[in-house]
Amino acid sequence: MSDITTLRRVLRDCHTIAVVGLSAEWHRPSYFAAKYMQAHGYRIVPVNPKYPLILGETSYPDLKSIPFPVDMVDVFRKPGDCLPIAQDAVAIGAKALWLQIGVVNEEARQVAEAGGLTVVMDRCVKIEYARLFGGLGWMGVNTGVISARRPI
Repeated sequence: MSDITTLRRVLRDCHTIAVVGLSAEWHRPSYFAAKYMQAHGYRIVPVNPKYPLILGETSYPDLKSIPFPVDMVDVFRKPGDCLPIAQDAVAIGAKALWLQIGVVNEEARQVAEAGGLTVVMDRCVKIEYARLFGGLGWMGVNTGVISARRPI
C-alpha cells in the first residue's frame, strides 16, 4: 500500500530502519537517503557485507545478523533480490518492508504481507518523509559537497 495514510503511519511508527544495500559511498542514493533519515532522528542500521561501518553505525552482512529489533527494512537492491530479503524481514519481526524507487516485486510483497508486514514499493523514504512531514533541511539531493567533479 502506498496511500498517504499508510506512508505516514509507517514513517511515524518505524524508528529503526535496516537499509539493505546501503553504500558507504557518499554519492550513492542509498547513502544520502539514509543520511537524511538519520539526520531526522531515525536509527539507521546498515546491511552490507562490504563495509564494517557506514554513517557511524555497524554494518551487518544480512538482516538475521542484527542483534536487536528492527522496525523497517528499506531495500536498495534490484527486484530479483527482494524475495529472500522479504523472508528475512518476516523472520526478524520487522513491521514494514519498504522497496525503494524502481524496486517492485510482487512475490516479495505477498510474502511480507502474509507475515504481517506493511509493504511499500517503488517509493523513497527520504522523498516521502520530506513530502509528508515537511522535513527541514535538504529537499533535493544535497550531499553537502560543492564540486563540479564526478566521483572517482
